[in-house]
Amino acid sequence: MQAQSVAVPNAGDEAKTSPLQVLTLVLCFLVVAADGFDVASVGYVAPLLKSEWALTPAQLGPIFGAGLFGLTVGSFVFGPLADRIGRKRVITVSLILFGLGSLACAYAPSAGWLVALRFLTGAGLGGAMPNSITLSSEFSPARGRAMRVTLMFCGFTLGLAGGGAVAAILLPSFGWQGVFIFGGVFPLLLAPVIWLWLPESIRFMAGKPRYAKEARRVMERLTGDANTPFEAVAPDDATRGTAPESIVGTLFSARYRTGTLLLWLAFFCTLWVYYQVSSWLPTVITSAGIDASHAARVGAMLPLGGTLGSLVNARLMDRMNPFFVLSGSYAIAAVSIALIGLAIGEPVLVYLTVFMAGFGLSGAQTGANVLVAGFYTTAARATGVSWALGVGRVGSIIGSMTGGVLLVTFHSLTAAFAVFAAPVVVAGLAMLANGWVYRSRA
Repeated sequence: MQAQSVAVPNAGDEAKTSPLQVLTLVLCFLVVAADGFDVASVGYVAPLLKSEWALTPAQLGPIFGAGLFGLTVGSFVFGPLADRIGRKRVITVSLILFGLGSLACAYAPSAGWLVALRFLTGAGLGGAMPNSITLSSEFSPARGRAMRVTLMFCGFTLGLAGGGAVAAILLPSFGWQGVFIFGGVFPLLLAPVIWLWLPESIRFMAGKPRYAKEARRVMERLTGDANTPFEAVAPDDATRGTAPESIVGTLFSARYRTGTLLLWLAFFCTLWVYYQVSSWLPTVITSAGIDASHAARVGAMLPLGGTLGSLVNARLMDRMNPFFVLSGSYAIAAVSIALIGLAIGEPVLVYLTVFMAGFGLSGAQTGANVLVAGFYTTAARATGVSWALGVGRVGSIIGSMTGGVLLVTFHSLTAAFAVFAAPVVVAGLAMLANGWVYRSRA
């Protein structure tokens, strides 16, 4: 058996995709959907929190930022942990911690308590998305991998959109508490399903005696043959068997250093703008005299556009230099975000500009997630994905907490959204530079 077959038998033949590969993508889809719903929930309940607790825009900032700060911490902690104990275990633990934290948020008596509980919720969730991306990539054949992982990650954007739909239903009857309760129950119900049916990565377990029995069970589910060998090391795993400390060193080795820094810059700028727009757009719309339910529907255009943009990017990334594909997506995002400020008062235009902003920006971020999952060697892959997202979360904290300040500073929405778009240009240039540096590998 060739080494590449350790991870995905028949990797070159998409027609022979195993049912276990499909199950893995579906389960990871549900995990990132839970993450997407949580991200959406705070933005949609913000107008009610502002009214009930008499909060200013500046006081709303920490509520937005606390969960993202927790996600940042969780990403940096759970990434290396997943490269040591496995992706599946970290995903399960993350879902349990996240679910309990979200339920607790529903009973927060004050803004201060909600800030603390949102941090704990985010920290618990920090390992779920990166390891879902990693595991999906490792169970996908090389041919068409970008499309498969993108389809899985559409769970996140649809979770965002579903957050708007669920919020529109729950807010009138159950208030903001009902949104957090829903967001807590779903991952708690999902956790035992993940533990029972989600397989651990064969690439992660290969060559590790303590995972021999589990690896054999997964290989039997994957191939139908319990005697399929799995001890071989995949071709990209030059660092397997090295000390755990070298996992982080891999990200800054001569091979990966430039790519790591440019990817981090792109992730930082992308999530900065995405969370700035998604967190503050409902509040901007309601401040213009539109009700919260309608604002939620407009906000849902961002992830819906992102879903379509992700699929378009994935198809192009499987055929062209992925860095250049994402640079074009960033260009669409920058123009669309700058136009949102002009379109707020026009019902049709605001739907269109928000949709296209999601098409470009969320589509580019999903593509970047797929790209980074295939960029690093297996032994450092979970860390590479988690830390790129962790750096991005730092940007998201800045975006979510400074949006209100920019809106106050620039009394014109047109000027504010033009400033919102500036980091997107930087992200596009970072991807363009990476495409040039790694053009032969792409």
